[in-house]
Amino acid sequence: MKQGAQDSTGIRTTGAGGDAVPRVPRQPQAADLRREQAAADPRPEQETPAAADLPEAGVRGEHTHGERPVPRPRPLVRRSSVRGQILQALRTALVAGELKPGEVYSAPALGERFGVSATPVREAMQQLTLEGAVEVVPNRGFRVIERGDRELAELAEVRALLEVPVMLRLARRVPGERWAELRPLAEATVRAASSGCRATYAEADRAFHCAVLSLSGNEQLVRIAEDLHRRAQWPLVGGSARPAHADLVADAAEHTALLDALVARDVDVVRSLVAEHFAGAD
Repeated sequence: MKQGAQDSTGIRTTGAGGDAVPRVPRQPQAADLRREQAAADPRPEQETPAAADLPEAGVRGEHTHGERPVPRPRPLVRRSSVRGQILQALRTALVAGELKPGEVYSAPALGERFGVSATPVREAMQQLTLEGAVEVVPNRGFRVIERGDRELAELAEVRALLEVPVMLRLARRVPGERWAELRPLAEATVRAASSGCRATYAEADRAFHCAVLSLSGNEQLVRIAEDLHRRAQWPLVGGSARPAHADLVADAAEHTALLDALVARDVDVVRSLVAEHFAGAD
């Protein structure tokens, strides 16, 4: 007896006598259902990592195709931050007189003092070279510049030429409320002067003067004035003209008096105070 023909699915389509038999549709299997779901929703079965766990996109030229996402590493301490800390420590040591004019200091020796390698010390010293505090001594290290009273007086004159006209102009334009916002900085100079630490006072004094000048909106002026202020704090030969504790207290008192006049917008008093303040700086 002849068997009926079968189609590609294995289901009989004709009977033994050649009569047509109704086609039975192929039933979907589990694998077919999974393929249909994947086509409708192409997302992977695993949960997508959070954006914070993914690395930043590669820069142009990097091949990142097909790489698995990896957690972003924790931020590392950069060497530039160590250099900045050492630079500040060296500035403080200079102002405090711990680094003597005319003396040569090697980067390894200073590194041992601060508990770091010689590299960040050398980089910080290069910055102090640009600022005029030290000079390079080949094969030995860095020598602290020897300066006298004349250079200090010249720096005070240049500072006065820059800052006094700006303060007088600001005294006419800036409202009293803005000046009152600088009160904490003026009070900080008083506390620093009371401590008797010259380095602490130098930082508080610099912050106050820079805050006043920043009201002008001239960033270049602020940077130049800040550099001149730092240069004026470097030690002198023999420690001459080092301000005594009483001098620091008097200088800080001038800050509060100046701020009072600025808040009151009393230009005549401001002119008198700034002239006296910079005359006492030489």
